[in-house]
Amino acid sequence: MSEFSEWFHKILEEAEIIDIRYPIKGMHVWMPQGFKIRKNVLNILRDILDEEHEEVLFPLLIPEDELAKEGIHVKGFESEVYWITHGGLTQLNKKLALRPTSETAMYPMFSLWVRSHTDLPLKYYQIVNTFRYETKHTRPLIRVREITTFKEAHTMHCTKKEAEEQVITALELYKRFFDSLGIPYVITRRPVWDKFPGADYTMAFDTILPDGKTLQIGTVHNLGQTFARTFDITYETASGDHEYVYQTCYGLSDRVIASLIGIHGDEKGLCLPPDVAPYQVVIVPIIFKEAGEEVLKYCEDIKDALEKRGNLKVYLDDRDIRAGKKFYEWEMRGIPVRIELGPRDIQNKNMVVFRRDNLEKEILSLGDDVVTPVKEILNKIKSNMKNKAEEIFNQNIVSVKTVQAAKEHIEKHRGIVYFYWCGEEDCGKDLEEKVHVDILGVQEEYPEEGKCINCGSNAKYKTLISKTY
Repeated sequence: MSEFSEWFHKILEEAEIIDIRYPIKGMHVWMPQGFKIRKNVLNILRDILDEEHEEVLFPLLIPEDELAKEGIHVKGFESEVYWITHGGLTQLNKKLALRPTSETAMYPMFSLWVRSHTDLPLKYYQIVNTFRYETKHTRPLIRVREITTFKEAHTMHCTKKEAEEQVITALELYKRFFDSLGIPYVITRRPVWDKFPGADYTMAFDTILPDGKTLQIGTVHNLGQTFARTFDITYETASGDHEYVYQTCYGLSDRVIASLIGIHGDEKGLCLPPDVAPYQVVIVPIIFKEAGEEVLKYCEDIKDALEKRGNLKVYLDDRDIRAGKKFYEWEMRGIPVRIELGPRDIQNKNMVVFRRDNLEKEILSLGDDVVTPVKEILNKIKSNMKNKAEEIFNQNIVSVKTVQAAKEHIEKHRGIVYFYWCGEEDCGKDLEEKVHVDILGVQEEYPEEGKCINCGSNAKYKTLISKTY
């Protein structure tokens, strides 16, 4: 897709996803169509998380002294914090921060809630807005100052082993979530200089947008006992001793919806997976004067069957405008299936079904059961979109043998390049400067004899690099 940035901004406006004209840079308004997509995405996420988490809701404001307790953590966000200094006309004795993330808001409460080993594990999540004074170039849904869809999960455990196991569980939950949206990804362990402030280590999910740059779409952090010691989150063991808990946290943001839009979209506009589209089916009656009422009656019956027996979200577009204008609009909005029905179709006992994923039409029988074939088509669309996205994604991941080859490929093609690296911080930062990229992270340890692509010492990891957002 040529000029992805221009296309992305245009489709957000034309498809009425968000309105970026709100008079504060980096903040936007969710429009009805976009909000439906957002709601459907979050429904999928909640269904997955609710299997073993409890949903909570914490206040937006964090007292300055609580935020300051975890020095390493605060240092990672100190340049991005929004501060409230007044309540009305009265200057506050203690500044209040708009949450950049919620560790320092939640963990003082966790220290009150956790008493005994029988209380653990505890697994909570919330979906809230967070605020960060982004000083780089803001991009809608990608780099913003108000993250309106911030999902953060926080867990507490008795042992280090249980926390490690929870990291693996969180990765599996996110795999299910991204797979359901047809979003391909790589999973890496972030380099030590790029981990979450205060974490023992960070695992991350990255995808590739159509301009070849990668977008981080999810993170999982093993916090060890760092925050537990700071906020005195302890539990009484079975033998009566007191120990600090082990913690994990993992987050997602609006970037999930940005990647959903960017990865599946095309020159005609959005192309939405059936599970998240505002409507899965749109019915467009082809009306001529002599048969208008009959056509509408058939369309209403189809809509009724798909909604009641098929449990599908259906829109009957009976507006008094040209059918071609309707076709253009619904294709641009990415609705998976469009049913066209006119007098000739009724006469032939057929209906025309248009698939947004491959832009092809099928003729279905206008029989007693319209639900089954339409649902089969929707399932094919979901599978086809996922497979197509994965195929394109995999074509944009390549292996190289030299630093120069990595640099040339990134400059020409972008995407993800991988090679073997020693894992040393000085070498890694030198490599980032030479190639003008970010190290996404490492995957499995390198079991064979091999040399680091940059310094020539023994290689330890398969390492991924890319141009990033």
